[in-house]
Amino acid sequence: MKTPVRKLKCAIYTRKSSEEGLDMEFNSLDAQREACAAFIASQKAEGWCPVPDRYDDGGWSGGSLERPALKRLLADVEAGRIDIIVVYKVDRLSRSLLDFAKLVEAFERRNVSFVSVTQSFNTTSSMGRLTLNILLSFAQFEREVIGERIRDKFAASRRKGMWMGGVPPLGYDVVNRKLVVNRPEADLVRLVFRRFLELGSATDLVQELQAAGYQTKSWTTQDGKARQGKPIDKGALYKLLGNRVYLGEAVHKGVSFPGEHEAIIDQRTWDRVHAALTAKTPTRQLFDSRAIQTQTPGARRLGHRTSSPRAATPALLKGLLFDGNGVAFSPTHTRKNGRLYRTYVSQTAIKNGADVGGLRSIAAGEIEGAVIGTLRATLRTPELVVRTWKQAAADGDRFSERAVTTALQRLDPLWEELFPAEQARILRLLVARATVGPEGVRVDLRAEGIATLVSDLSPPPTSKEAAP
Repeated sequence: MKTPVRKLKCAIYTRKSSEEGLDMEFNSLDAQREACAAFIASQKAEGWCPVPDRYDDGGWSGGSLERPALKRLLADVEAGRIDIIVVYKVDRLSRSLLDFAKLVEAFERRNVSFVSVTQSFNTTSSMGRLTLNILLSFAQFEREVIGERIRDKFAASRRKGMWMGGVPPLGYDVVNRKLVVNRPEADLVRLVFRRFLELGSATDLVQELQAAGYQTKSWTTQDGKARQGKPIDKGALYKLLGNRVYLGEAVHKGVSFPGEHEAIIDQRTWDRVHAALTAKTPTRQLFDSRAIQTQTPGARRLGHRTSSPRAATPALLKGLLFDGNGVAFSPTHTRKNGRLYRTYVSQTAIKNGADVGGLRSIAAGEIEGAVIGTLRATLRTPELVVRTWKQAAADGDRFSERAVTTALQRLDPLWEELFPAEQARILRLLVARATVGPEGVRVDLRAEGIATLVSDLSPPPTSKEAAP
């Protein structure tokens, strides 16, 4: 008697990058499926039989694994409902070498074979995998070349002033792939420009626009999905005021070209608004810690106080300070009666004005002092010394535990002697994040930064010190 042949469940996967031609009675996906079905039928004696489910991705690129039919296929593979996957060509499954390696790994984990109808492969052999990788390299190269051609075409179209898609700006609708003025919205755009010149304050203008119920652009995507507008905040306001499309221009990578669409704002109004914006931009001082380094003993790589004038105080916690909800605080300052007042203001307050709930602003000196105090107290704890010592050893630095302890203890007396710019550098080196809330401030440290600081503060270890 003949040994019974084990039944092997075969899934056919098809893909086409564009949706063009998919509405035809017999399209590319049907042609791929027909060829794969014929190949499965030729292997009927080996126990091959097709599964009834269809795995067709029409209009999906092979450069990503985010495809609905492919996800269903992988789910069925993990569930053990498939033994063999059949495709017309390898690049139908993926055009990315990295993505294909992930797929092959998932197949091998569930003992699933992979077959290409027009290219004979056996993924269980090293030679088969090598051949697959070579073909995929060419498929990936082809995808990158296609991408370059698309980018070149996009740039050429923008130089001609054509609209190349995306979210239409407030004041325009997209008709036949061209920007057409939406009269009511265009009136709102002109109102925004005019009121900004009259008020001279973005905060006041945002509050006025929100009180009147004005919103950003509401539009409908090509596939019919509605995108509702949102109340205009400062971010949306500045984006609107800086959009050169309102001058009738098309911009590509910072370069403006005459557009095909009608302008909403005249050049004189644009120039006046941007002159006002430029006048309100504060001058920012740059601090270079390298310019204030000295050869003072005990501060080998740290900027130590010298007879030079002390630099203006920088924002020590810039980019480091957040509230309990993850909203960042940005540094700002104002002068009153000749005195400088520094604060950190919540991004929520910056975008929506002063009338917001929660913690709106914090005095800079108060919060910086709290973070620095917490940091300096933490650096004295024995647990941190041991952890830093182990981190330094893992990184190849030969410092003893005593050397680490001594280096961290040096920071206390040195801190007040450092320039603010150097204090800011050390804070960014040591602090990953500072979170402020009703219960106080929490400081999250960077272990690798602490090891770097120990290296900065420590003299080269002697052979005796280096011995563990």
